[in-house]
Order: sequence, then C-alpha cells, then structure tokens
Amino acid sequence: MQDAQLFHFDDDGAIPNNPKLPVVFYSAVFKDELDRIQLFFEKHGWENSWQGGVFDFHHYHSNTHEVLGVVSGSARLQLGGERGQNVEVTAGDVCVLPAGTGHKRLSASEDFLIVGAYPGGVEYNLKTGEPGERPYVLEDILNTPLPKADPVYGDVGPLLSAWNK
Repeated sequence: MQDAQLFHFDDDGAIPNNPKLPVVFYSAVFKDELDRIQLFFEKHGWENSWQGGVFDFHHYHSNTHEVLGVVSGSARLQLGGERGQNVEVTAGDVCVLPAGTGHKRLSASEDFLIVGAYPGGVEYNLKTGEPGERPYVLEDILNTPLPKADPVYGDVGPLLSAWNK
C-alpha cells in the first residue's frame, strides 16, 4: 500500500472547503493499471462514475465526496479555491476530494482524461461559491457521511485512516 499526501484547506469566504477532512492524493497509484481505475472505484462502492475533464472554474460539491483518477495525460489543478494549492496530476494519480473542496483546471494536456465517482453513487450537486449558497452548503458539508471504503484500497487505506481520526 502506498502512502498518500494530505492537503487541508480553510474556508476562503467563497469556497468553503471541508473543515474536518483533508484532500487525499495518491501519486501514480494506478500507473500500471490505467484501464482499471473505474473498475476499482466501482468495486469499492464509489459509483455514478463518469469520464471527462475538470471544469476550468472553481466549483465544489456540498453533498458528496468525489474521487478523481487520471486515466491519461496531465493537468495542473487548483484545489481549495483562489488561496488554495496548485497540484500537478498525471496518468495513474488519484485525488479524493472531501465534500466542499474547491477544484479547478488551470491547464491540461490534449489527452487529459479522468474518471470521477462518488461514494454510494450519490448524485452530486454543483456549487461555485456564490454568496447565496451559504449557510445551506456549510450544513450539507458537515452532514455528508464518510465513505465506507477507500476508492483505491477498499476496506483499508490512507483515506480511511485520515478521515476517521
């Protein structure tokens, strides 16, 4: 099992981020199994999956956590809103975003493709940091249940350790 990087972001006034849970980033965890990323997510209960890219504007989901697995190419993402952190992602990387975490594509290669999924197949909402979204989204973020499994490792894994503290 691979170690993971953890990133925690504070509420920046527009993007709430998650006050309790860090982003969990697995580097090159699927480098030899790119065609199986979606299968792993679904096997571990992260469903309602899709393939595509990341929007080029700050957004988040207040009602669910999200996993992003890079199938091909590379991109620079900004996590955590305007005052967040830029993260380079490449094929085989996985990024798990807790509910409320802002994310935006800053740049990407022509062949950039990700798989996204949600624990239990939740239908995600799309929020952009508009003032009218509060206070509802803050309550929604705190009430989002923890996933039953790590999207990469299942019943064990860094995600469960980091999020169950």
